[in-house]
Amino acid sequence: MSGERSLRIAIVGGGLTGLSAAFYACRLADEAGVHASVAVFDSSDRLGGKINTLRRDSFVIERGPDSFLGRKLPMLHLAKDLGLLGEIVGTNPAAVKTYLAHGGKLLPMPKGLNLGIPNDLGAFAQNSLISPHGKLRALDELRIPPRLSEEDESVGDFLERRLGREMVDAIAEPLLAGIHAGDLYKLGLRATFPQFAEMERKYGSVIRGMIDAKRKAPAAGAKAAAARSEAVGGYPIPPTAFLTFRDGLSALIDALKARLQAYRCDIRIGIGVRSLERASMDNSPHAGLTSGAYNLHLDDGSSYEADRVLIALPAYAASGLLNPHIDVSALERVDYVSVANVVLGFDAKPFGHKLDGSGFLVPHSEGRTITASTWTSAKWRHTAPAGKRLIRCYVGRAGDESGVELPDDRLAEAVRHDLRELMGLTAEPEFVEITRLRRSMPQYPVGHTDAIAALRAQLASSLPGVYAAGAPFDAVGLPDCVEMGRTAAVQMLG
Repeated sequence: MSGERSLRIAIVGGGLTGLSAAFYACRLADEAGVHASVAVFDSSDRLGGKINTLRRDSFVIERGPDSFLGRKLPMLHLAKDLGLLGEIVGTNPAAVKTYLAHGGKLLPMPKGLNLGIPNDLGAFAQNSLISPHGKLRALDELRIPPRLSEEDESVGDFLERRLGREMVDAIAEPLLAGIHAGDLYKLGLRATFPQFAEMERKYGSVIRGMIDAKRKAPAAGAKAAAARSEAVGGYPIPPTAFLTFRDGLSALIDALKARLQAYRCDIRIGIGVRSLERASMDNSPHAGLTSGAYNLHLDDGSSYEADRVLIALPAYAASGLLNPHIDVSALERVDYVSVANVVLGFDAKPFGHKLDGSGFLVPHSEGRTITASTWTSAKWRHTAPAGKRLIRCYVGRAGDESGVELPDDRLAEAVRHDLRELMGLTAEPEFVEITRLRRSMPQYPVGHTDAIAALRAQLASSLPGVYAAGAPFDAVGLPDCVEMGRTAAVQMLG
């Protein structure tokens, strides 16, 4: 056994998907007694991809995503495996109110809605953001026959077909499009909100489906809580919908890196993969383990030979590696939107706002630079020291990315202008942190899920031993990235 050569696994991309895959590959190989060497390549100067926590002056500032859904268990499994359960924190239970910018003012988000769909008809009738005609049109949804075709459609087309255009523009656009910084009329339903189509099929009405979901919510919540408790061995996890780590999401990346180093994983940052070449089967030292070995040609002019390859890159980068071998049109159809995060830190004394909620959303029709704002120190109490306040503002969305490229001083002033007019916030910030995330938000087009399934079938046929996973494929949130990474690890060691 000591002379047996290792199964060589190359992971291209050091974001959460790639690091999760590397960790589980190392762990599974170790548990199974398999000789495996794992290498991670990332062209950037750090690991973590979009996850990027800045810790300054006792503030915890997320320059990328700030949390994950607690009901999705893969992240909790990973936190348990890494010994991080004690670092998980939930949102402030008092900061439940969300506001919506309307006519230059912040109004409380209307009640009686879930993901922009009415689930309480009495509360919906009191909605001041929708005209009487718009309400009647939305309630017609209860009588509109369901679509029989199972073909994919855009989120906007679905919601307009079921609820009417006014509901799309006034409610759904800031709420749902903000999640992806996207255009609802270009985002595919099955890749983003498949539950809507399922409700239409099951109940004949998405409103009826939401009402039933609300009725079943207590039982479903208890079941989810039990599953969450089981997933972490009974460890007390905060019961809030969103969770993060006390030291920021980068704590997860730091823990993954440390564990990979302990496994002697070869981590190469600042070195990307220029091309992927299939080697002759005759040259493969693992005829019984793989259908063929691959040569990865690296940015530094060297190469790396691998028996298994995971590509965990943005669509445009993955496309460049796979294009010589398979049809990559599914990846080429995935557009990306650039966004910016503008974080402002304040002293509490001159702040002058009570931050009585988690933040606000801004519809496109308001014509603001800000698309949304999180009142971070109110929503996440661990993010600011005593006597300080922290606010995060988002800039950029599909069709309106110009603000992202403004010079720092102009971008900061544009954001502060919106905060003055919407919140009455005139206090001078102690600092402003600006992070531009260019081509960071994948836009899943109509038909994306079927196209990716076909791409994976091509991979299995044309490039056996090469896998693809991550955000551009089918991992919408951070827990999905973890699960896709774990699944890939199982496949590569299969």
